[in-house]
Amino acid sequence: MTEASPLKAISTFPDPRGTLGVIEVARDLPFEVERIYFVTGLQADLPRGFHAHHRTRQFAVCVAGSCRFVMAWPDGRREDFILDSAAQGILIDRMVWHEMHDFSEDCVLLVLADLPYDEADYIRRRDAWEALVRG
Repeated sequence: MTEASPLKAISTFPDPRGTLGVIEVARDLPFEVERIYFVTGLQADLPRGFHAHHRTRQFAVCVAGSCRFVMAWPDGRREDFILDSAAQGILIDRMVWHEMHDFSEDCVLLVLADLPYDEADYIRRRDAWEALVRG
């Protein structure tokens, strides 16, 4: 994980009964959580996402299964990340284009967001996002 990487380790505590994963807002996230949602029943060949947010920041964790995130930043950097462990999540900052692909059959994607849902916050067209980040 590089310093600029959006990947963040999640504290886990395994024992014979299972593993407890802990995300403490004040310690682990750069924002207060206002919304929590999860996505299940995903299909490998039906990607999701394909948007950025003007204001919302999010932290995503595959609590089960796996998926691939494709992310693009306003500075032109683009990177793919595999989430395949509940011991690691990914920070999705404002104005970061993100897509999710290659879901495993058992994928459960949990997302913590700093703002309530607001359709006006979404940038759903890649060309519109590119125009905004170019200025």
